[in-house]
Amino acid sequence: MQESSKFTKPCVIGAGAWGTALAELIARHERPVKLWAFEEAVIQSIGQQNENTLYLPGIKLSSHITPTGDMQDLSDCDLILMVTPAQHMSQILRNLKPHISHDAIIVLCAKGLEQKSLKFMSEVASDYFDISRLAVLSGPSFAADVAKGLPTAVTLACQNMALGEKISTTIGHPHFRFYMCDDLIGAEIGGVVKNILAIACGIVDGRGMGESARAALTARGYAEMTRLGIKLGANPQTLGGLAGLGDLILTCTSTNSRNYSLGIALGEGGQDANAADIMASRRSVSEGALSAPALIELATKHQVEMPICNAIADIVAGHVSVDMAISQLLARPFTSEI
Repeated sequence: MQESSKFTKPCVIGAGAWGTALAELIARHERPVKLWAFEEAVIQSIGQQNENTLYLPGIKLSSHITPTGDMQDLSDCDLILMVTPAQHMSQILRNLKPHISHDAIIVLCAKGLEQKSLKFMSEVASDYFDISRLAVLSGPSFAADVAKGLPTAVTLACQNMALGEKISTTIGHPHFRFYMCDDLIGAEIGGVVKNILAIACGIVDGRGMGESARAALTARGYAEMTRLGIKLGANPQTLGGLAGLGDLILTCTSTNSRNYSLGIALGEGGQDANAADIMASRRSVSEGALSAPALIELATKHQVEMPICNAIADIVAGHVSVDMAISQLLARPFTSEI
């Protein structure tokens, strides 16, 4: 691939585990990459030790990564990966826009639904940038696996396939594979819904309800994801791919998932388990808990029934106990699977 077919000045916004892993991927092309971080401690850790000791400890990072806390340092970047928490995406994009090139490409790597507006991240970003400049990266990918160079495959959604190829060439490796589509909303719906379903599957395991229950919950949750996706105009094949079913399988089966581990804590915690208290004790963000109420509001608006996601929204809001939510789901009448 010719050098002109790659972006030459990439950067990553957000130095959590996933943002750091993506910066490391780019740096392994022997290419300088800037990594914007909010926390000064992260900037110092990466700059002085070549390690993100707060969010990705134990993994040595490339010296090609330059951490910064100043958005003015990003003025010449031509590819920008947005890896900030979903609920802060709008504010950070607003702050970022005056400092970057008018034709820089924005790749949205956060999975969530904005609570106040019920917008997916591509919809949030389109308030500031033309949709032609946007892409969505999503799929089954744990940061530590990616940073260690373990095989991973993801979906890259954008309107222009040539642009998608240029992005994938800049970031991708033989062990980090891209599969492209033009269905931005489809790629995002999977990322939002699977986080909520992962909390549900964690509760099942935390309560010791068995693997059969977890399998049933995953399958019925996927049906909820598909119903909503079709209603919002997503391609069902996108939901059956890496960004939907693939991400759902990973997140609903591993304690490395922040949402799944939150569910386990809720399931093990008895009647007094409180999602807000559990999340307050953690450094990382469980996007499923934050997106659940907004997702149910969006589903209600479009008259889409999502009983599992609704139960999780009620649990994290403190409206019902874990046991009550389980009882209500099990009391639902038998119905057709289709």
